[in-house]
Amino acid sequence: MNPVIDQERAGFLSLRAQKASKQLLPQWVRPEKELPVVTLPIEWVRFSTLNHRTRAEQDREIRKSGNAELFTGDPLGDQAQAIQLKILSDQGGFDELKSDLEDRGQQEPAVVTAEGILINGNRRAAALRKLWLDNHVENARYIRAFVLPADATKDELIDLETELQVSKDFREEYSWVNEALLIEEIFESSNKNWEKVAKRMRLEKDEVQEQYEKLQQLHQLVALSHGKKFHADFVGNNSAFRELAIHIRGKSPQEAASVRSVYFLGTLAGTNYRDLRHLRRSDAVEFVQEEFSNDLFLKSLLNNANDSSIETSFDLWDDVLGEGNGSSTADLSPVLSFLAAQQPEEIATLPTGEQVAVEQLLTSVKSAVDAAAKEASENVKDAKAVVAPTKKLDLAKENINRAGAALAKARSHSEWDENAFKEKIAEVKAAIGQIETL
Repeated sequence: MNPVIDQERAGFLSLRAQKASKQLLPQWVRPEKELPVVTLPIEWVRFSTLNHRTRAEQDREIRKSGNAELFTGDPLGDQAQAIQLKILSDQGGFDELKSDLEDRGQQEPAVVTAEGILINGNRRAAALRKLWLDNHVENARYIRAFVLPADATKDELIDLETELQVSKDFREEYSWVNEALLIEEIFESSNKNWEKVAKRMRLEKDEVQEQYEKLQQLHQLVALSHGKKFHADFVGNNSAFRELAIHIRGKSPQEAASVRSVYFLGTLAGTNYRDLRHLRRSDAVEFVQEEFSNDLFLKSLLNNANDSSIETSFDLWDDVLGEGNGSSTADLSPVLSFLAAQQPEEIATLPTGEQVAVEQLLTSVKSAVDAAAKEASENVKDAKAVVAPTKKLDLAKENINRAGAALAKARSHSEWDENAFKEKIAEVKAAIGQIETL
């Protein structure tokens, strides 16, 4: 993968590999699937900075530091490796993984390149390194690993990573964001062929397309934040982005923009995705706008939509959503763009010059969106109540027509009771007469 391979590291690993026994790695893409398994010092192996399981978190660190080459300038250097270790250590379930490794030890070999870079087993290696350095756990001092050929290509490594991802023996959970980013990368590199993407990911075509669509919505929200929000910040919002992507598929640009803006606001404020379901409608913005008008701070944003201090918000909204797509959300776009660019711990300056804690603004937004969702739900119930009598009469009429169609056959049987039938008709007529007098 790297023509300028670290010869010293490669030489060290080559000597060990020559003396090692081989084991079967079924997920390796080449026909020769038996690879040497070696034991390596846990401090010697290097974490992969191309690890798709941490891509979103890496992007966050790059943007925070302002160093575009944070993980590429010297990927095996101390700085990149220390940050990668922190990213891996901060991922969910890391403490449980450490405990399991301390109790049972390493169960399956990791996978390293010819120069000792971990292709699989990064989280396990991070946990072992923490156990050894922080707690001096003796059985965490070394890691066992398959050694890949020195001429392994980038495409082969991605294929191996995706194969290992779906293997129950090796799987280390991806976040939905990192999985979607991997799908996007494969999609772009395979000439946008969904069949190839699905095959490489070992998923159904509609599954990879759904992940891709969710990611496109997330791209838009992150872009609206002026660099204050990161993809990794929304790992916990899988359901909201899934329902948004599915709903706006095939909808008009106006309805898509309306629902998207409300979902984005609700996601930023922490509204439960189940409540947001009630706002999957073309007039979603109107419900939210009505609730915003009842809040002093949110109303100031709505009333200052043309204020020069937030003029760039409209420009960015158009850039992200496409020209004309944001027209139906003009009354909410300044609120969305303004809030997306804030951090909860900050103090925000409103267009009116007032200062307010962002956390307080987000609380107000959540209350407004929650109330709008409840109102929209009641609106649907009211609408159903309005048409309910007519619908029930339609159903009664349909059943009467069916009874008429079955009448001749029913009368041909000896058990038929004509008097009971006439009594039933009289009951139906009486019921109709009673409705007419209401």
